Amino acid sequence: MDARKDARAGGKKLAIATWDTRSVNLYARQIRDFFGDAVEIATYSVQSGTVDRIAPADVYLVSTCVFRDRDLSQILPDKSEAVITEVHITNKSLTRLLAVPRNTKALVVNINQDMATETIALFTQLGVTNIQFEPYYPGIPNPPHIPFAITTGERRHCPPWAEEVLDLGPRLLSGNTLIELANRLNCIQVLEKPQFHAYLASLAERSFSIERLLNRNVQLAGLTDLFQQSLDSGIIGIDGEGTVFTCSPKAEEILGMPEENLVGRSAWEVLRFLPVAECLSRGMIIRDRTVEIQGTPVVYTLQPVLRNGALMGAFCVLQRRQEDRRLQRNRRQAAGKGHVAKYTFDSIIGVSAPMVAAKNLARKMAAGGAAILITGESGTGKELFANAIHAASGRRDAPFVAINCAAIPDSLLESQLFGYEEGAFTGAKKGGSAGFFEAANSGTLFLDEIEAMSPMLQVKLLRVLQEKEIVRLGGVDVIHVDVRIIAATNTDLDAIVRQGGFRKDLYYRLCVLPLRLPPLRERHGDVELLFQRIRDGLGASFTLTPQAMDLLIRHRWDGNVRELRNCVEYLAYLEKPVIEPEDLPPTILEGAGVRTIPVPAAPEPQPVRSPEEVLQQLRETAGRDLPLYAFTLRQLAETPGMGRKAIADAAASAGLRLSEQSARTILGRLEQLELVSVRRGRNGCQITQLGITTSTRLQ
Repeated sequence: MDARKDARAGGKKLAIATWDTRSVNLYARQIRDFFGDAVEIATYSVQSGTVDRIAPADVYLVSTCVFRDRDLSQILPDKSEAVITEVHITNKSLTRLLAVPRNTKALVVNINQDMATETIALFTQLGVTNIQFEPYYPGIPNPPHIPFAITTGERRHCPPWAEEVLDLGPRLLSGNTLIELANRLNCIQVLEKPQFHAYLASLAERSFSIERLLNRNVQLAGLTDLFQQSLDSGIIGIDGEGTVFTCSPKAEEILGMPEENLVGRSAWEVLRFLPVAECLSRGMIIRDRTVEIQGTPVVYTLQPVLRNGALMGAFCVLQRRQEDRRLQRNRRQAAGKGHVAKYTFDSIIGVSAPMVAAKNLARKMAAGGAAILITGESGTGKELFANAIHAASGRRDAPFVAINCAAIPDSLLESQLFGYEEGAFTGAKKGGSAGFFEAANSGTLFLDEIEAMSPMLQVKLLRVLQEKEIVRLGGVDVIHVDVRIIAATNTDLDAIVRQGGFRKDLYYRLCVLPLRLPPLRERHGDVELLFQRIRDGLGASFTLTPQAMDLLIRHRWDGNVRELRNCVEYLAYLEKPVIEPEDLPPTILEGAGVRTIPVPAAPEPQPVRSPEEVLQQLRETAGRDLPLYAFTLRQLAETPGMGRKAIADAAASAGLRLSEQSARTILGRLEQLELVSVRRGRNGCQITQLGITTSTRLQ
């Protein structure tokens, strides 16, 4: 059925693209069962070679394995945003997995490495810890000979030595995926069908209660049922005009306001913290934002209410974060210590197809709460992306804490991550100290170079991810934490896992949402843009000849953006208005095969000058500013290596008027007279022997 339209359909056009034909046909059947003739479906797959011929559609449903090795924009015929497939197993399948005896080893069989890894990550996310998983796929090198295999409808790929096979059946489209499709295809009424509710109940998804309620489109008249099912949450009903028409007792308690002060009044007036206008004008869900009410952090979600495509109003669900006072204090202290996201997706420079695809995927990941593993070479911007993901998530108002696991010794990293109690070790400060997990509570913890974490700490981190609780070093009290983990590595962590250097179970806990960042050499078109931004940020104004820019664009950039920044700083130090190819750093010239670098001719020998001649030349050069010249020489004689700013500051302390620009001019003229040597970097400016002699004669 690949690339074939469903002749029965006559509504909006939906294109589905997956790796194999069996999956794409399954997804098409599921969507057709729910949406009926309201959607016209066309299917495509990598296996059939049809993904390169996708026809224009209103909505595109695409599996991640389709664009793992290329940019999504190269596949889709237009710039329409795609819905990325999310798949789940059923509750029945989960029960079968949990019934397997503890510590059983099993192959997880799928079509390719990516899909096998994703399946293991899904099982791990659902809490299946009784099985030790090993990925298996056609063509795997050195496959483990384990007699027990688990597969999701891919029994045909099981190895011949698999004596027992547990086939859970194919993974099905998640409720979130179908809901997003319903919104994009303007088929909201599908979500009210009992058939759809029964389907949602059959899936093994982690948070079914509140999150599933928030994803349902309900009628205003049906809010009573929602109140009864959400006793721990406060609910406020807002009509299409922005007027509050109902308020639950729990909402009164959370807000600290009686119902009579809310009902019948404008939400813009009494609930100013709610982005009601944004929700009603755009009909968009605003999910999991945090606001402080009466000194307590409260999470709210604002859900528009639609009926047959018409906006009827919205309801707001309020829920207190379950934090004790100590965690609230730690959050405030974290913000005071600078634990906030400094960058957004707008801060990420790049218009190349791979970078645009990475940003689009990261934006989708930001909306969820699962752990993210960012991979990429050093200098590709992993921490920048982590900042942006946090800033775009529902945790944006909570702390963002970033640490480098390789930069902190193991003995110190444990206490920094989990905190410690008073007296836990020699030197522990009075009262103990909160760790990074407590500081990041309700927010995001970014663990860079995660592969450097010791095996002992890997075990402790795994427990935090599983149980969402920590115990301080030297303590006994269990502290509950709500932290999203974003990990990053510039190594092949999958290979390290296979070699036994990193815990497999922790790897799959961290790799629920994998994000690969492209190196600079794959980002054609971004080098010149990044070059200009870095140059302008340094306050430099030089330009490159076309030949020099061509060499930059063709360079491999093994150090990525960090290497490019070093290159721009090097060129800025040359202080040349136009940079020629021969002016580029030696590493770039060598990489381009330029073996002969022009060497400037030696200067003509200058006649030896007497001290009187030097002194006379200095007086002629300095004129009325001779005291400033003499002061500069004395400063350099007393403190070698001073820069122009330090000299200007010293002059101000001595009561002399000397700006940085004037100091720069004086140093330049003193260098022409061979009295000082001006260098950039740590050595700064150095006085010569001739300068010392001249300075003495001036006193």
